Amino acid sequence: MHQKPHFQLYIDGAWTEGARGQVMHSQNPATGQDWSSFACAAPEDVDRAVSAARRSLDDPAWRDMTQTARGKLLFKLAELIEENAGHLGQLETTDSGKLLAETASQTAYVGDYYRYYAGLADKIEGAVLPIDKPDMHVFTKREPIGVVVAIVPWNAQMFLTATKLGPAIAAGCSVVLKASEIAPAPMLEFARLIDEAGFPPGVVSVITGDAENCAIPLTRHPDVDRIAFTGGPETARHVVRNSAENFAVTTLELGGKSPIIVFEDANLDGAANGLIAGNFGASGQSCVAGSRGLIHRPILEALVDKIEEKMKGVAIGDPLETATHIGPLCTAAQVERIQATLAKATEQGARIRFGGKPLNRPGNFLAPTLVECASPETETLKVEMFGPVMSLLPFDTEEEAIALANDSQFGLGSGVFTENVARAHRVSSRLKSGICWINTYRAVSPIAPFGGYNQSGYGREAGIEAIHDYTRTKTVWLNTSEQPMSNPFVMR
Repeated sequence: MHQKPHFQLYIDGAWTEGARGQVMHSQNPATGQDWSSFACAAPEDVDRAVSAARRSLDDPAWRDMTQTARGKLLFKLAELIEENAGHLGQLETTDSGKLLAETASQTAYVGDYYRYYAGLADKIEGAVLPIDKPDMHVFTKREPIGVVVAIVPWNAQMFLTATKLGPAIAAGCSVVLKASEIAPAPMLEFARLIDEAGFPPGVVSVITGDAENCAIPLTRHPDVDRIAFTGGPETARHVVRNSAENFAVTTLELGGKSPIIVFEDANLDGAANGLIAGNFGASGQSCVAGSRGLIHRPILEALVDKIEEKMKGVAIGDPLETATHIGPLCTAAQVERIQATLAKATEQGARIRFGGKPLNRPGNFLAPTLVECASPETETLKVEMFGPVMSLLPFDTEEEAIALANDSQFGLGSGVFTENVARAHRVSSRLKSGICWINTYRAVSPIAPFGGYNQSGYGREAGIEAIHDYTRTKTVWLNTSEQPMSNPFVMR
């Protein structure tokens, strides 16, 4: 009988089981069967990982490593990731149900994120200040913020790890990486590359576990200086409350309900492709899913027809097969939650044009679904679906489109499809979102920052400025006078 793989925690440069022996099992979403097990961290493991991270900051092996040398470690890690992208992609696909074509290519691409921050490692600079006092030389320097806790979800874990780990390491921090207890296999395997790259012990630890034994003691730990969290708003509220215990600097990249506005002058093929990519790419399991399609009324039917035509050739099936376009959802609970939301939407007058049902096969498969909504209050326009559900709502004027787009508690992504350049600039400037794609969707780059407005969080990841979020500014005053410091009780 084939033995199921088992994944351990990586703490302080060593592989280990959890201190209390807790083990969880992971299901293959394409089959519904257990395929692996993994160790879960207990509070003792959390303390060991954070203590090792704190100790590494004072270890000459890391403390005295030049910024250029830190960059070389990241370059090495990027090479290892690319060499192992296929293997990591297979693990991620088996564990989460995402398409192998996406997981392998996305994993390979995140190597560019590590290279980007590797190149920035020795370009973290201070400044000499033109101070208003004589005989004073004053300058600033940027120092590592300290121990970083990086918490990533299962749906884009290699990418979301790179946007945190890359700048943190470049800045000279130490990191405890907490993988989701849902589908953590690729992150625990990724720790092997950390080890192979040659990071000093304690600089990076990789753990996972449940909220009570892992996440809560980790985010409350008194030795944590910074928390970088990606996940849902409800969990984020707990993270923020926990950070009150240690005053850790916190950034949040949360959920979304992103609008895609299609004007009547848009290229319909491009707009249909954008809506399909924004809703059915990654089976809709994306925080930037463009799940609120706002369509100029005169082209609604023509656009729906085009979407329906394009979807006829879409293959749903085994995510490990290259011919598959859409795979299963990660968990059975997602399928159940989406069905309940669709049922409420139909009660509100929404019309399901296609899909809306689970597939008659093993695994967590839901047919791609298109919903024509009767009003802005339709449930599928309000709730983050995290599945392959496209909701369309017509509008009549540009002002109405902007108002509908901004009528959301979220504000992560947005899209605009129009051939009118002036309109593109005008509308994008008024959309309350951290990202706006024009005549495209879901494009990312290590050079471009991303993050949200409103309940989509605060702070930015990627881009040159993100590295400063992992540093503290120190101001140094140097008295250059040959005379001793003056008597402090004599005012001049």
